This record gives sequence, C-alpha cells and structure tokens, in this order.
Amino acid sequence: MSNLQGKVFLYGDNINTDLISPPQYLEKSMDIIAQHAMEGVDEDFSKQVRQGDIIVAGENFGPGSSRETAPIALKMSGVSVVIAKFFARIFYRNAINVGLPVLECRNIDDIKAGDVLEVDMGSGAIRNLTTGVSYQAEPLSDTVAEILSAGGLVPLLEKKFGDKGAT
Repeated sequence: MSNLQGKVFLYGDNINTDLISPPQYLEKSMDIIAQHAMEGVDEDFSKQVRQGDIIVAGENFGPGSSRETAPIALKMSGVSVVIAKFFARIFYRNAINVGLPVLECRNIDDIKAGDVLEVDMGSGAIRNLTTGVSYQAEPLSDTVAEILSAGGLVPLLEKKFGDKGAT
C-alpha cells in the first residue's frame, strides 16, 4: 500500500454516524451527502477539506447506525484516511468495505488540527511532518490491505470473480 499525506482535521471522542453523515440528507444523492460530511460536528468541514486530508479522532469514532453513508461521505469528500484511538466496529468494517482506510493508534493526543501527517499504510507508521513526531498505528491485516488496495470489497470481488457471481 502507498503512503498518504494530508492536513489534519481533529475531532474528539464519540463522533457518531449522525454527526458524520447527518440523517436529513440520507435520501439525497451521494454527492449531496458528501457535501454535508461532518456537518454535525464541524459546519466548515466540507468547505475546508481537500483531497488527501486526514481525520484524527479520539475514542469510539463512528458509533450509531450501520449505514455505509458515513464512510462513503468521508471518502467522497476527499478524506484519505481516518486515524482514531478506537473505532466502532460497524463503522470500521463499513469503511474498509467501501475502501476508506482506517487506522487505530492510541498515542495521538499531541496531534493538532492543521498538522500535516504522512501515513505509511503498509506498516502503520505515522509521521507528523509539522512536529517531526512519529507514531505507530496497528498495522492492517493482509486481507484488509488487499480490500483497501482494490478500492473496497465489491471491486475486490469483481476483480477476483468477475461476472461469475452475477445472477
């Protein structure tokens, strides 16, 4: 997997899926949903986020509904990776399935909003280019890395099986 580099958007603990992807937009197109990503906690996120930027969060990122719209909205808004101390398991799995990289890293308290991080997705090494401090996230399993490299679970299955599974 490749290295990612981006500016940090910093959030705290318990950022739930309704804050990530506000429910009032759920019946809209995915483009509109992405335009409102993180609106529940940061009204300016969609105006400021750029392709490749990184979300860093505290404990329990993504609890709530099992809707895949939350990780899809982040991915479509340009977020390259979400780093958190801990993820709600359904969000973690949904993010991987839709091809949004997620890394768990416990010792990230000194990362600040606006810092620039470089993330080695292969090893889980994180380097804060602003401060020079390095961190080590839990490395991805080979299976998760394969899913993310393919762009998500469906693209991986299509690559492996083509139309064999179509009915």
